[in-house]
Amino acid sequence: MLYLLRVVVFTQRTIMNNRALAVNQAIPFMLRLASVAILAFSTLAANAETIAFTGATIMPVTEPPIANGTLVIRNDRILAVGPSDSVRIPRGARTMNVSGAVIMPGLVDSHSHIGEVAGGDESAPLAPEARVLDSINVRDAGFKRARAGGITTANLMAGSGLLMSGQTIYVKLREGNTIESFAYRTDDGRVAGGMKMANGTNSRGEPPFPGTRAKSAALVRQQFVAAREYRDKIRRADGDPEKIPDRNLGLEALVEVLEGDRVVHHHTHRHDDIVTVLRLREEFGYRVVLHHVSEADRVAREIAAADVPVSLILVDSPGGKLEAIDLNFESPPVLEQAGVDVGFHTDDYITDSRLFLRMGAIAVRTGMSREKALEGLTMAGARMLGLDEQIGSLEEGKDADFIVLSGDPFSVYTRVLETWVEGRNVFDLDDPEDREVADGAYGALTPSSVAYEFHGYGEGH
Repeated sequence: MLYLLRVVVFTQRTIMNNRALAVNQAIPFMLRLASVAILAFSTLAANAETIAFTGATIMPVTEPPIANGTLVIRNDRILAVGPSDSVRIPRGARTMNVSGAVIMPGLVDSHSHIGEVAGGDESAPLAPEARVLDSINVRDAGFKRARAGGITTANLMAGSGLLMSGQTIYVKLREGNTIESFAYRTDDGRVAGGMKMANGTNSRGEPPFPGTRAKSAALVRQQFVAAREYRDKIRRADGDPEKIPDRNLGLEALVEVLEGDRVVHHHTHRHDDIVTVLRLREEFGYRVVLHHVSEADRVAREIAAADVPVSLILVDSPGGKLEAIDLNFESPPVLEQAGVDVGFHTDDYITDSRLFLRMGAIAVRTGMSREKALEGLTMAGARMLGLDEQIGSLEEGKDADFIVLSGDPFSVYTRVLETWVEGRNVFDLDDPEDREVADGAYGALTPSSVAYEFHGYGEGH
């Protein structure tokens, strides 16, 4: 691209410095320069890493499955996808015959705790200033598990012991050595993420924690009122340093929520707690995703009327919890019929990332359509994170994040064969170390120098 830019600049300067150049001389001269530019562009394109996966059943998610399809990627993007007899494979591309396999978009886990993630502590019930960015261990074996399960994007968040436990982070499970190298970025370059909130039994306790559901809602309402006043004071100051209030990191983060720049990811189970979330969302106008929602089927119409998406977990914590006692496995079809945007999550370690495809399979078994279940594992999660223009489906121009499966995604016999992130293979079942992770071999998931391995550093470094 730099070479092309130089050609364009040279052409412009030549024309400007040769105003007397006859038209019949200038036009052939410009055509020759154009041909040089085209040749340069062709050379750059030929040098790009282009891979064509042929013969697979392809599930683009946004389009019907393709029985004999071809997926072409170039570097980190999807170049083409479609029936094999209609997709042109560029000359020089590396071709991989994956006949008999299934290719679908990388899975999007909208709620995960891999990376030893942590947020606010027990000193206060609300800690919007805490950033999980500052707590994540990129060498945690959970990242290996996630890749083995076909997960390519995850929303990492703190636990649900607080009404507000801090800022989440959206990560792409690419290769890297720091959490910043995993992070999605906003248009202005900031680390992308949401705000974790919770209600119900988890966040209740002894003072300063609320003892009742009513007090829980009151504390949240009080905090958002303070954030709104903080925002308005800054606006009224109009840049005057004498009038601008002292910086408050917590209120600053909540202003981002109020302005729609940060989505609330809300842990909630019981039907009355779900409605409380909708009530607060209506009062303050922020965007929210409902997580877990064990009793979603009981208030499906209310959720649909609020036009709020839902991220379900269908297998809750080992031993369960009191407020999830009425978890209904038929919530997926009930919500689908009500017109709710439905996704799924692992809540890893609650549900192992390697079993994420099973979440969609359970939903289908209880009556959800296959199309919506596939969407719930991919595109719906991408929408919840505001990343649907970049990931979630196999479409030209989107990130080359996809997985290769041995069979139908909802069969218990299907294995994740390969996981690709931005055109790079980050999990391969044929690799002995990766197979150990996928199979759960002894010692395979103990803490290790995951990031160092990516960069080729040996042991002892």
